[in-house]
Amino acid sequence: MNTSTTRDRLLVLVADDDNDMRAVVVNALRADGCTTLEARDGEEVLDLLRRAQTDPELGPDVLLLDVKMPKLSGLGVLEALRVAKWSLPVVVITALSDESIHKVAMALGAIGLLRKPFGAGDVLLAVHSAKATSNPTPA
Repeated sequence: MNTSTTRDRLLVLVADDDNDMRAVVVNALRADGCTTLEARDGEEVLDLLRRAQTDPELGPDVLLLDVKMPKLSGLGVLEALRVAKWSLPVVVITALSDESIHKVAMALGAIGLLRKPFGAGDVLLAVHSAKATSNPTPA
């Protein structure tokens, strides 16, 4: 999946089932000039990414992905991305302190990790670092 487009603003897909957490992240990103898409579970993430295959303007530059979500977990999304050979910079969001989950997320392709609780500055640093260190082109 090639998500590069000619848009001027960074498009970030924020996936978290916690409405309040998602709102905090989205507000921080928008205040920084980013455009955002939102998903409440892993299935919504995959649906949005599938739609982006036919409409590149929907293709996110970075995915912020909560580990624990209903329907399909963040780890399930990472596995689906790997199987489909989609290359997309993913930063995992988690409140879980289990290091084995963090290692699995990184092995599945996540390039960053944000541990809850975090501040707006942490979100912006993670997103901009993910975009700068990754080239979202087909694998």
